[in-house]
Amino acid sequence: MDHSAPHTPPAYLTGLFSLDGRVAVVTGGSSGIGRAIAEALARAGASVVVVARRESELDATVTELTALGCRAARVSADLSDRDAVRAAADEAVRPFGEPDILVNAAGINLRPPLGDLTPDVWDTTMAVNLDAPFLLGQRFGPGMAERGYGRLIHITSQQAYRAFVSSGAYGVSKAGLAALARSQAEAWSPHGVTANTLVPGFVMTPLNQRLQSDPELVASLAARTLTGRNGVADDFAGAAVFLASAASAYVTGQALFIDGGLSSH
Repeated sequence: MDHSAPHTPPAYLTGLFSLDGRVAVVTGGSSGIGRAIAEALARAGASVVVVARRESELDATVTELTALGCRAARVSADLSDRDAVRAAADEAVRPFGEPDILVNAAGINLRPPLGDLTPDVWDTTMAVNLDAPFLLGQRFGPGMAERGYGRLIHITSQQAYRAFVSSGAYGVSKAGLAALARSQAEAWSPHGVTANTLVPGFVMTPLNQRLQSDPELVASLAARTLTGRNGVADDFAGAAVFLASAASAYVTGQALFIDGGLSSH
């Protein structure tokens, strides 16, 4: 072995983690965890299409990513409506082509006490948190399998595994999403498509605004982690790039907890 040859970690890391030439669709990509993941994938080389509801946040996200030298586009859609999900999927392929990576980060967090949980809240929660990821997976997964490369990444929740702070329909939807990832892995991983979930702890994002208004609760949740702090959206960047890249080819049907050790405490 020639030890005099220069060591070039950037080239090695590029081989492991580069997303050059890849196309990613990120739902919920204009805020919170989805926004951080969209930026991470784009900065790793992917062309990213952000799908969310609010036009102003979508525009701001695309402007910021473009300013970083990234390729980005946006689709505005109400993911609680099945026809809108299908239309959004068709629109998402127009800027850069069929995706190699699908990140389902869009979520709705309606958690009334179970006795007050109405069928309407149940239906809306399932539509956004579980039906939309299923429909988008059905739309994009087979094409990924045909091309021999695909990455399905879902954002779930602690409530997929244990009940606390009124899990309600939200926890059920996220448990279903974890099972969906395993079903997708079973169906498509023989063809180069992996399906995994990222499991946040308590993350300071707009989705958790209600809980953040209680400083004592925020502090107590931080104390329950092994790191001594609550999460921030950027904590998900590295894990998302790993799961989207060639480096994770033998990782599928798994749940990766990005929670500061909250679930281990």
